Amino acid sequence: MSPLTTSGFHHVTMVSSDARRTLAFYRDLLGVGLVKRTVNFDDPSSYHLYFGDATGAPGTILTFFEWANIPHGNWGVGGVHHLALGVATAEGQLKWKRRLNDAGVAVSGPLDRGWFRSIYFRDPDGQVLEIATRGPGYAVDEPIEALGRVEVAPPKSAEIRGARDEAAIAARTWPEPVPVITPDMALEGIHHVSAITSDLERLNDFYESALGLKLVKKSFNQDDPSTKHWFWASYDGSEVKPHSALTFFGWPRGGRAARGGVGQTHHLAFRASSADEQLAWRDHLLSLGVSVSPVMDRTYFQSIYFQDPDGLLLEVATDGPGFTIDEEIATLGTELRLPAWLQSEREQIEAGLQPLQL
Repeated sequence: MSPLTTSGFHHVTMVSSDARRTLAFYRDLLGVGLVKRTVNFDDPSSYHLYFGDATGAPGTILTFFEWANIPHGNWGVGGVHHLALGVATAEGQLKWKRRLNDAGVAVSGPLDRGWFRSIYFRDPDGQVLEIATRGPGYAVDEPIEALGRVEVAPPKSAEIRGARDEAAIAARTWPEPVPVITPDMALEGIHHVSAITSDLERLNDFYESALGLKLVKKSFNQDDPSTKHWFWASYDGSEVKPHSALTFFGWPRGGRAARGGVGQTHHLAFRASSADEQLAWRDHLLSLGVSVSPVMDRTYFQSIYFQDPDGLLLEVATDGPGFTIDEEIATLGTELRLPAWLQSEREQIEAGLQPLQL
């Protein structure tokens, strides 16, 4: 059997304090469709909302647990710093900056990260988000067949904090209001996820052996050049697959630990093409000494859970059966869907949830 390698992210799950506000932000402002309205199967008193492309394809899925009564968390070692969504061009990105600013959302950037351009903002709960351009890509400063083998300096010193012209950057925006999301603004799903570790070398061993991800960039944080910034992805020496880049900032040991809660990422899910492949993943992880949950039925996919060496919660989820198993594409997300074992509690569950504007 060939070595197991995930093809990328399945979904990213975050924590919200108000499902209605989350729906208004991600669906109505960012234009990411609601593809499933259900509850947290482990806590049926709370919503679990799924957003994604028209069908909720793996790599485009953002999900939210609504936990209104827990405190805000913070990013740190063992947690995610920010989630980046993709857009094709710099022009589309500038339109996003204008649309967000006009909606009262503070935006920083755009900043030239060498391999892509980035703008940053927060959702209503404080989750740090980024919109990153598709290119120019990781091969702009290294041969595509030799990514991640040597340490590379940040591509443009003029974009390093302390050297860049912050006033000029803040002034870059689209000249006209953007009341409607235009085709060139279409968000392309998960561009990358950036997290924090206390040991990059240890993580390199883990992610390569556990998930088959390869180093594609060894660089430095442009906002803190004393901090290393490494990138992993599903990479075969000729292509970096979309929706697969996972990056880590390397903090010194003893740095602040992540704390889960509202405004933070709960876990990252990677893809398995089938239930059989997922079982192979589970056996593989156990053979490495990783503690792995049993397979759990999430109706729209099957899941196994484990942690990386810093404690970041990870999942391997199957691609199928998908979100159309209980709804047609045209009506995805329009009704509260419950698994069979919760149907008898529907009336009680619905009474405890806030109505959503659909």
